Amino acid sequence: MKILVAVDGSPYTQKALAYLADHRAMFVEGHELVVLHVCTALPGNVKRHVSREVVDGYYAEEAAKVFEPVKKALADQGVSAFTTQERHGYAPEEIVAAAREAGAGLIVMGTHGHGMFGRALMGSVASKVIAESPVSVLLVK
Repeated sequence: MKILVAVDGSPYTQKALAYLADHRAMFVEGHELVVLHVCTALPGNVKRHVSREVVDGYYAEEAAKVFEPVKKALADQGVSAFTTQERHGYAPEEIVAAAREAGAGLIVMGTHGHGMFGRALMGSVASKVIAESPVSVLLVK
């Protein structure tokens, strides 16, 4: 099964990665891990005033800030078989779209665990992914 692991570079990402490693028999061994980072897309008015190379460089730098610690954490935990994917846009939509396109059977994400009141005020990427996802979502708190 393909497992899509959505990462954002937060401490909650590290908790999700540690959970996967701790439960490697269920989530790592024999499965294909796809590590996804969604970078917020630059507004069109910004992209109009800079070159494509600058935009691509910005996205590459932002992705590297997230992927380098993730790669290190996975390597430290003995997980070496995974691919990375970077997307740009609205995180919940991009996570669900990436899961569909990859044929993932499970999405794994860290969550802040704000509870119902916090989600009502701030919205939650996790709750939006759960609402839209065609596959199971595992939230690690």
